[in-house]
Amino acid sequence: MSEAEFDLMDELYFVQSYAYLKEAMGWDDEQLLAILQKLYGKGYIKCMTEPDSEIFDKADILKAGRDYYYLATKKGLMYHNTRE
Repeated sequence: MSEAEFDLMDELYFVQSYAYLKEAMGWDDEQLLAILQKLYGKGYIKCMTEPDSEIFDKADILKAGRDYYYLATKKGLMYHNTRE
């Protein structure tokens, strides 16, 4: 897990909107979407269309990621918390 991925995971212990993440991280859209896509591909985060409506099909973060909400998965939290 890269430093950027680790830092972003810090923000995903609770459901967060894309707008919140963009402001909190201070990254441009391209960087934020790319890192979200990497974390999603590893199974470390899940995507939602609303704060309580998970996307169970494959989410297209690079295309529609600005409209999603994000949350760390159990797998992601376990990896994040055991990283030295």
